[in-house]
Amino acid sequence: MSEKPVIVVTRQLPDAGMQLLAEAADVETRVWPHDLPPSRTDLIELLQGATAAITLVTDPVDGPLLDVLPGLKAVANCAVGYDNIDVPAATERGVLITNTPGVLTETTADFAFALVISAARRIVEAADYVREGHWKTWSPNLFLGQDLHDATIGIVGFGRIGQEVAKRATGFSMRILTIDRGKRPDVPFAVEYTDLDSLLRESDFVCLTVALNDDTRGMIGARELGLMKPTAMLINAARGPVVQTDALVEALINRTIAAAALDVTDPEPLPVDHPLVSMPNCTIAPHIASATVATRSKMATMAVNNALAAVRGERPVNLVNTEAWKS
Repeated sequence: MSEKPVIVVTRQLPDAGMQLLAEAADVETRVWPHDLPPSRTDLIELLQGATAAITLVTDPVDGPLLDVLPGLKAVANCAVGYDNIDVPAATERGVLITNTPGVLTETTADFAFALVISAARRIVEAADYVREGHWKTWSPNLFLGQDLHDATIGIVGFGRIGQEVAKRATGFSMRILTIDRGKRPDVPFAVEYTDLDSLLRESDFVCLTVALNDDTRGMIGARELGLMKPTAMLINAARGPVVQTDALVEALINRTIAAAALDVTDPEPLPVDHPLVSMPNCTIAPHIASATVATRSKMATMAVNNALAAVRGERPVNLVNTEAWKS
């Protein structure tokens, strides 16, 4: 009897995913036991003899890594994005790549819009003010923010998450702008299509929900920030490298824009002494837009099912590189 295929998990998943693996009697599971992600050397060692890997966005998978893992047949990323994986390199080597789309859309949009509200109404600043013992009385000028209702929101990236952010914006009677890329999805609310420069000039809030790729890496730099209103706010719920960090620091210091709210940064995590961390007009969350019990459980279950399908010779439902599939 042949040995069982091995599925490696690069960090402990929510219980729903781990339970599904535990119940799969036809596979062996190996799990990285630490809270921090494995180094490249540790990852290579961990994946020795693996048939499939369940990875996170913190695990870079490229051609040289795959070359030393000839037995690896599939990489199931527990995320909707897969910019940590060199998909062409995997396809060239016949390695299946999967992701977890759909299940985190609304949860991520909820958090992205929470960042919009937080930046507009200076909620984190105000909470810190109270926590530090500075609150002495009501004041007519204390933490004056910006209204959301009737303001203009520009959404850069109008896929599933971007559309859900827009839907939430309609509840605040916001004018919604997005970039015209030739695809205009049928949505039950008014959207104005324009170019990036016009969106930046006209928006009170610029919300980034794009995927990270060669076209979007560094797309928001000093020039783009300079086009924004001095009262405008930048929200990044996409990937850190979409924004040029040094340019954002300068824009916030110089009040080129009023504020930023970030779920993602570049680098990630930011060092505690990084200028953005101490700026009162910059709110930073530790990449938690999809972090609810229900959503992370769904993501883990989907990733495990993708990996199980691959090692059983079945086509995974969420296959990214369909050209790598050989029926």
